[in-house]
Amino acid sequence: MILSMTTFLQAAGAQQGGGGGLGMLLMLALIFVVMWLFMIRPQQKRQKELNQFRDSLKKGDKVVTAGGIYGTVVEINDNKVMLEIDKDVKIKVDKASLVKDFSDAQQS
Repeated sequence: MILSMTTFLQAAGAQQGGGGGLGMLLMLALIFVVMWLFMIRPQQKRQKELNQFRDSLKKGDKVVTAGGIYGTVVEINDNKVMLEIDKDVKIKVDKASLVKDFSDAQQS
């Protein structure tokens, strides 16, 4: 079985011509590098910025949740944040659901 498999691979390599395997490896490496540069690396950068934003939250920050709820940070616990979304209306949300900071932006 092993002998027939190696002869099959040798025959396949002979049909491709010399250096066909090396060209294929270079092509795969190039595809991986391009994917990393345009897909993986930017996603890692966005995730790092989002984690820094969540770690730097403080009272009075105006934020929006992933669900689109705008509010002002009233209290911060380990993984939970108390938001005031209207006068005397407060909700507790998970810190991971906060996606944007609107403290400096004008709200309408």
